Amino acid sequence: MTTGGGKHIEAPLAEVYLVRHGETEWSLSGQHTGLTDLPLTARGEAQARSLRNRLAVVDFAKVFSSPLQRAMQTCRLAGYKAEMEVDDDLVEWDYGEFEGKTRAQILAQRPEWIIFRDGAPNGESPDDIGMRADRILSKIRLVDGISLIFSSGHFLRVLIARWLGMKPIGGAYFKLDTATVSVLGYDHGSRIEPVIRLFNERLS
Repeated sequence: MTTGGGKHIEAPLAEVYLVRHGETEWSLSGQHTGLTDLPLTARGEAQARSLRNRLAVVDFAKVFSSPLQRAMQTCRLAGYKAEMEVDDDLVEWDYGEFEGKTRAQILAQRPEWIIFRDGAPNGESPDDIGMRADRILSKIRLVDGISLIFSSGHFLRVLIARWLGMKPIGGAYFKLDTATVSVLGYDHGSRIEPVIRLFNERLS
């Protein structure tokens, strides 16, 4: 929101809906899928369509999506093709050398590895993801109304942590399944009391 003098001010308090993309071959196999641009599986497409009725009851002021096709497909199939605004900051974690590897394969090399603490070699660090999440939250807080975001699991987990004022490592506590809905909001109508109103609601 902008004043007559061009100064940005925060919009009235509003909720933020988060949707993790539907199933892909690698989410099914447990392979880390960062920038590899995989499509949804047939089941993932069905999951995305199942979101339509759940989300249609909400009047969204803005709809944002990661540029990766798994997020954009989910957004389109959920019914928001026309409203979708692609934002590069919503892309999934760049896993670098760990791209395409399962957790078991990574732990065989680094037994105590935690992505939210250690990041990825030749990929992004937790601070990198935290900065991207903060930029998204800055945009969201200027929206006059409810926002809807389609993105990937690890990025959304850091976004939730940053919403709550936690460091990126806090994302470790928020496990998200494919094609689930979560809602961020405020308690007591207070901007200094951010809360999770709904978490990991599975529809299919």
